[in-house]
Amino acid sequence: MVVETQAPVRRRPRPVKVVIAGGFGVGKTTTVAQVSEIPVLTTEAAMTEVAAAIDRTGEVPEKTTTTVALDFGRITIGDDILLFLFGTPGQDRFGFLWNELTDGALGALVIVDTRRLDECYPAVDYFEQSGLPFVVGVNMFDGLLNHDLDDVRWALAVSDDVPLVTFDARVRASVRDALVAVLENSLQKALARSGRG
Repeated sequence: MVVETQAPVRRRPRPVKVVIAGGFGVGKTTTVAQVSEIPVLTTEAAMTEVAAAIDRTGEVPEKTTTTVALDFGRITIGDDILLFLFGTPGQDRFGFLWNELTDGALGALVIVDTRRLDECYPAVDYFEQSGLPFVVGVNMFDGLLNHDLDDVRWALAVSDDVPLVTFDARVRASVRDALVAVLENSLQKALARSGRG
């Protein structure tokens, strides 16, 4: 007697949208590009002299391009989650795009550069006001943490229920871990809202 065994039915991964946000030159495009399994859709444009003056490129003089609409990439997390990454432009003049980019998102990674915290306030304020769960990711430029995370939390005035993580936007595993922190935070907030957390 021959017994036929059926192969387990493989479920399609659940699509999840996550926003990568932050100020100008904090590493959003690098973050998306480092983990994306597909070629990154990016809307990088060359910086003009006028834009360089407006965007205060002094701290990031090597930056010659800027995102003018969005960055888009994708990464599979385990067998269950297909993470779609939407990177925002960092300049205030492109802020009108943020509502569209965050629509339907599960959560956000707000990237900060501790050398230029003042440029991070608009992103933190946006997500606090929108109610979208977010994690603050301190991008460790040159592998250095210039300030203690408690000091960063105080300077950004974010509440204790907003996770702060360190990561390096140039290191795939580090970016993946930051994104997992976003997923865990979003799940925890959803469970708390439903009364199951």
